Amino acid sequence: MRIRDFRADDEPEINLVPLIDVILILIIFFVVTTTFDARSVLKLQLPQANGEPSETSSKALSVLVNAEGRYFVQDREALRTDIESLKRTIVEVAGDGADSESRKRPVVLRADARTPHQSVVTALDALGQLGFRQISIATAPEQGAPAQGTTPPAAQPPATEQ
Repeated sequence: MRIRDFRADDEPEINLVPLIDVILILIIFFVVTTTFDARSVLKLQLPQANGEPSETSSKALSVLVNAEGRYFVQDREALRTDIESLKRTIVEVAGDGADSESRKRPVVLRADARTPHQSVVTALDALGQLGFRQISIATAPEQGAPAQGTTPPAAQPPATEQ
């Protein structure tokens, strides 16, 4: 009597279809859930100033002006560089209504140090015409400025010998 060995017929097989399905689902998941921050693309060189930093609230409206004079309100870019286009973009982002709470929120103007002065004045003018009153201009600390809370060496009283 001959006994047949069934192990020789049983070849291992790897099915790749479920693996491919899982990989495609992961790719779709990461593409859908990825967020892009437009401000990370903008490289601003803020003007330098020596002063106390102020607290900026998370609900402050952010207006950016890059070196070419283009405007960005939060993450939305104004289509043109004229005041009407900028005002339209601010209204779209901040909301409509001249007497609403949206006009009382603080505004942080971040302008590149190489921005033409006219672009900054246009942004301030547009914000003023829309009724924003709490406007602050963002600056970077001076290079070589002492750390906050320390007195610069020139301002320290001279040592006296006895």
